[in-house]
Amino acid sequence: MDILDGIAPVADRYDGFVLDLWGVVHDGKKPYPGVPGALAELKARGKAVVFLTNAPRRSWFVQGMLDRMGLDRALYDGIMSSGEVSWRHLKHRKEPWFAKLGRRCVHIGPERDLSVVEDGAAEIVEDVAQADFLLNTGPDPARGPHSPDPYRPALEACAKAGLPMLCVNPDRAVMVGGERLICAGALADIYLELGGAVMEIGKPDPAVYDPVLELLGNPPRHRVLAIGDTPHTDLAGAQAAGMDALWALTGLAADAHGEDPDPARLAAVAHEEGVRPIAAVRALRW
Repeated sequence: MDILDGIAPVADRYDGFVLDLWGVVHDGKKPYPGVPGALAELKARGKAVVFLTNAPRRSWFVQGMLDRMGLDRALYDGIMSSGEVSWRHLKHRKEPWFAKLGRRCVHIGPERDLSVVEDGAAEIVEDVAQADFLLNTGPDPARGPHSPDPYRPALEACAKAGLPMLCVNPDRAVMVGGERLICAGALADIYLELGGAVMEIGKPDPAVYDPVLELLGNPPRHRVLAIGDTPHTDLAGAQAAGMDALWALTGLAADAHGEDPDPARLAAVAHEEGVRPIAAVRALRW
């Protein structure tokens, strides 16, 4: 697999860019070196840039996080999150799975994720017996972000009650400030083992790319490049949506393969995952 030092060699092939956030644009605390400069180069060339993240929060919340990191809003055209898509489904109830879903839910996750149910999209209850579904946005402060095991009793109770799970972040893990933390997808795996029903919203589902294309101005899909650090979600999702993908060797990729990965090993992993990125890139830089 070819490994590029930056995105300059491929930038002119595309009109739109779909960028993952955690592990590509920033490390959970601050932008990676070179990212603002790369985004500025894309915008100077008239390219459309949209962030697509599996964050279990609405887009306005994610934008506030980027503001606090000092990332200029002029460097991108929009944000779409799995939390935003989930909120739209819960609010409008047009899709069959959501149309038949009740409105009361038990929540596993931190309080900061509750933008997903704002404006009456759903009601949080404490008692499993009163709930219609389980809202899973990931680890909470009480049980911690390092292992899914502390969540097993709550998951078992919800599975016993027959609650379907809405998983608002299909990621299994994320790197934050160099530390590997679990995400909602890790809890969804346990729920599936318990025989529970799970609906995951976010990458790699190709449906989440439709609102992204709207934010990009609806360019042809073959003129859109997605950049992500995770084959299972970022690369697979782009491929399923008919877009090219570039594998960023930061975030989870850096954790798995180190700072100087073997191109043959990367190619083997991509083959195992069933994805065909056009190349890998050492970082989102020009």
